[in-house]
Amino acid sequence: MIRKAVIPAAGFGTRFLPAAKSQPKEMLPIVDKPVIQFVVEEAVSAGITDILMIIGKGKRSIEEHFDRNFELEKELEEKNKKEELEILRKISNLAEVHFVWQKELRGLGDAIYCARYHVGNEPFAVLLGDTLIESDTPVTLHLMQAYERYSECVVALEEVERSKVERYGVISGREIEKSIFLINDFVEKPSIHDAPSNLAIAGRYILTPDIFDAIAKTTYGKNNEIQLTDAMRTLVKQRAMYGLKFAGRRHDIGNKLDFIKTNIWYALKREDMRNEVRSFISNILSGKEDPF
Repeated sequence: MIRKAVIPAAGFGTRFLPAAKSQPKEMLPIVDKPVIQFVVEEAVSAGITDILMIIGKGKRSIEEHFDRNFELEKELEEKNKKEELEILRKISNLAEVHFVWQKELRGLGDAIYCARYHVGNEPFAVLLGDTLIESDTPVTLHLMQAYERYSECVVALEEVERSKVERYGVISGREIEKSIFLINDFVEKPSIHDAPSNLAIAGRYILTPDIFDAIAKTTYGKNNEIQLTDAMRTLVKQRAMYGLKFAGRRHDIGNKLDFIKTNIWYALKREDMRNEVRSFISNILSGKEDPF
């Protein structure tokens, strides 16, 4: 049974400078909700309420977001803003959220290694803090169900365009049943010509605690960082590992263009904004002098 989740959120977010200079990229809003809150809500929807976040310098606002703000709550009470108060209190009651600091930014593998004492000797989920996934059933829950079946590490997979494989860690493996792959190798950000497939790791994992031993033996790799993909490459030589190709839509908030697209997408899904956003976009596309 998976009881704990780890959410790495320590990186500088340099692609979002200057906005990320004083605000974590994970706290950038998708319409009116921080990215990191969507990720926590996915874990909670999967039944996980013990969550460890790996943070670094300049990430205090993440801690504050999931803590109580009694002064603001009092003000909302006094102004009889019941709906806003309910939303605010719900955030701090989502889960038991813990924090540990990654003292040096040495890559995703090292960030996961920071979770070893909290996780202990049990399997755990990993959800990247800058990746949103929409699906009818939470992808994390699907991975948990696959783990219950195989009792081995499981990673979420997404089929990407061949021209984009160099952005991701990808797998080599074979489909053993519909959407389930037995993995025999991982490659971190391969060139188009060297990629063994176009099945990319999609920011969600179920890992077993022996991943920590594999990370400890991992040397610096791509971008001079300790890559989680390299540690999984070591582990897959010792035991079976699986991939689950999920049905849904992944939003990578790690770059500006996808961040803008995601905001538009979520705005169009909201009843209180859909019509006005559509009208605004239509006016722009029709060349109206004043689209507002």
